Amino acid sequence: MTEQNNAAQHRPEEEVRLEKLIELQSRGIDAYPNEVNRTFMIGDILADFEALQAAETTVIVDGRLLSARWHGGSAFADIQDMSGRIQLHLRKDVLGEEWYATMKALIDHADFLEITGKLIVTKVGEKTIEVAAARLLAKALRPLPEKWHGLQDIETRYRQRELDLIANPEVRERFIVRSKLISSMRQFLDERGFLEVETPILQPIPGGANARPFITHHNALDVDLYLRIAPELYLKRLIVGGFEKIYEIARCFRNEGIDYSHNPEFTMMELYWAFVGKDEFIEMLEQLVTSMLQKTFGTLELPYNDSTLNFAAPWPRKTFRETIIDACGIDIDLHKTEESLIAAVRAKNIDVDFSESTGLGECYDQLFKKTGRPAIVQPTWVFDYPLELKPLAKTHPTDPTKSASVQLVAQGAEVINAYYHELNNPVEQKNRFIEQQKLRELGSDEAQWMDEDFVRALEHGMPPTSGVGIGIDRLTAFVTNAPNLKEVILFPTLRPPQQQKSE
Repeated sequence: MTEQNNAAQHRPEEEVRLEKLIELQSRGIDAYPNEVNRTFMIGDILADFEALQAAETTVIVDGRLLSARWHGGSAFADIQDMSGRIQLHLRKDVLGEEWYATMKALIDHADFLEITGKLIVTKVGEKTIEVAAARLLAKALRPLPEKWHGLQDIETRYRQRELDLIANPEVRERFIVRSKLISSMRQFLDERGFLEVETPILQPIPGGANARPFITHHNALDVDLYLRIAPELYLKRLIVGGFEKIYEIARCFRNEGIDYSHNPEFTMMELYWAFVGKDEFIEMLEQLVTSMLQKTFGTLELPYNDSTLNFAAPWPRKTFRETIIDACGIDIDLHKTEESLIAAVRAKNIDVDFSESTGLGECYDQLFKKTGRPAIVQPTWVFDYPLELKPLAKTHPTDPTKSASVQLVAQGAEVINAYYHELNNPVEQKNRFIEQQKLRELGSDEAQWMDEDFVRALEHGMPPTSGVGIGIDRLTAFVTNAPNLKEVILFPTLRPPQQQKSE
């Protein structure tokens, strides 16, 4: 558990540790044994410490050595597993002089050990394992980074997430929360008769969302394929096939920019429910999210920056049009052309960049993202997006310029995207695809493609259906108060290090 000796202080520690490994092996010590004998997690020991101590229970724990303080014939050290951290007390007269000296000379922090002993409380009140035996489980050939216990460097944290998880317990806890959210989501849906299914990631036509796809090539078939941007069209084909309640937790890929709220590779849950009414569908979505939060956190009020997000249902409701009127005073219903809308925005000196927008729908969307959406803080349903933005949703029952759609917005970002009436008219769907194709020809990178297979499926008949997509990453970021999606994706997409250095 010592670091480099004086003679080796100027050599790389990796070199010194490799020499220690060789020395351990020369002494007949297996530095990477297969079998372990753990009887307790450290967290369980700490939770039931008094009872285990009173019963004089012998405990066996496995974990990573974090530090050691040597004092002649004894030492104090700290060991950590996934559940917690506890102090060790090692004595030469108990471990034996030879093994004690070997540990002192050849075992380092970051090594994995198996510790056997009984529980004591030190004079200063520290819960401790009095070590009766110690065994090496895995020799670490690299040290933890300097000041690893407070690792803050963003590049290191994201590129070497394993070090981030070791150094920052709150990061590990955030990913545990993510796992619990997904588990509780599955439980909720399974209990209500939804069937989990899987659809292709490699697709001949990217569909189901307005996004730029990644392209790849299949050598054996000699065809270009696309990584899915959404599972929507395949899931709807399953509704055509007779399934009525289905969902998929899907890894999706969109060839778009990277910022605090976007990552090219992300996880979403998409769900489709046939023969359900609008109100019942919206109520189910509220129950789904509140159930997930209640089971994971035990509360629906969650801290976010300097405020609190309150997910108690029912959530407030506004229309897309109302959010923009309230935020900047522009009524989109009064502006039916791109020129008229842009002129109104310029007249109010609102800084909106329409240069990348193709068509009136994308202009509406840019205005919403700049004004209406950022003004929404608490979880709020935003209904009835312009029809141009939702080519897979039905037309609003009373307003032909709007779609039968709704999104949950919180803290200025979209968390849930739902169509309370999915488009199931094959003739209209084909016309929508044709309009999308025209936008592509005008230069839109995100307009949807014509999907003849999907149209043909609709021609066989799809019942009235509601559908939803929930971004797992974004939802997790909200409820864990993470400032960036990279904080809730274990291995986020990053710019290559050599490219960063050259810029």
